[in-house]
Amino acid sequence: MTHDNHIPAQAIPPHARLIQMVTGTWVSGALIAAAKLNLADQLASGPKTAVELAGPMHVHPLSLHRLMRTLASLGLLASQPDGRYELTALGEALKTGAPGAAKATVLAFGSDWFQRTWSELTYSVETGQTGFEKAHGMRLFEYLAKHPDDAALFSETMVGIHGQEPPAVAAAYDFSPFDLIVDVGGATGNLLSAILAQHAGPRGVLFDLPHAVAEAPALLKQKGVDDRVTITTGDFFKSVPEGADAYLLSHILHDWAEERCHAILDNVRKAMKPESRLLIIEMVLAEGDAPHPGKMIDLLMLVTTGGQERSESEYRQLLDSAGFELTRVVPTRSAVSIVEAVLN
Repeated sequence: MTHDNHIPAQAIPPHARLIQMVTGTWVSGALIAAAKLNLADQLASGPKTAVELAGPMHVHPLSLHRLMRTLASLGLLASQPDGRYELTALGEALKTGAPGAAKATVLAFGSDWFQRTWSELTYSVETGQTGFEKAHGMRLFEYLAKHPDDAALFSETMVGIHGQEPPAVAAAYDFSPFDLIVDVGGATGNLLSAILAQHAGPRGVLFDLPHAVAEAPALLKQKGVDDRVTITTGDFFKSVPEGADAYLLSHILHDWAEERCHAILDNVRKAMKPESRLLIIEMVLAEGDAPHPGKMIDLLMLVTTGGQERSESEYRQLLDSAGFELTRVVPTRSAVSIVEAVLN
């Protein structure tokens, strides 16, 4: 069985393309093994052979060589004539603490709890229920609350996946006319701080559950906007702070089923002034068959939380049913867009 990434997709027979797709798990398996073994960290000081690494890593030398040879074929390592391997730029990104949190993401998505969840996708399609609950007997956020180590890795993963979004959102939309912005479910305030750093005029309210905002003061201070932000705790299923000029919902609605989205939107609608703006930051799916990273994320939401990603027409329908009018969708230089809405 061959895997030639240099052959154009249209030149590969359909059956071979399907087989290539399903064996993508082999690639992720090699990547997960490298992350678990801290291989990139071991090579950070310079090129080494598998034999040189095997002792400190407590692994089988020949088997490690075979893994490294495969990783080199995937572009993470580069082999040298003397049998040593060195990190490429791609491999450097797998080091602990490297920008983008790739290692944390690989470990989270490669974890037993996540793999067990994803294996229940067929169940989710058959029933419309979350595979997570079938696999673990509880909902995702309940599980994370009970497993702090997994929760910490999950949080780092979310920062890595969405790390490019806050500056992109802040640059794509003119927040300067607003005096007060409420970030509903804003957690540590990463998005709100990026917006306030870009726009000097507005003040902000960071609103989330107590445990979610626990690390927010340090981040806001680090970003230099702590004197412009009020942290308020609460549950957006019950109420949100009133009277702001703009309400942010960043990666909130995609976590929840339709009726729960309506509960959130109803509370935001009650809190808004007639001239306020609702700004939903999410991956807005391309219509039709056009590829979009959010389409795979949509299946992930189905199996994990019961939520979903939406196209512009689906957001329009959701907002209309909740008493809002979608006014425009503003793209950003990241994977997300800003869905702007006003009271209907």
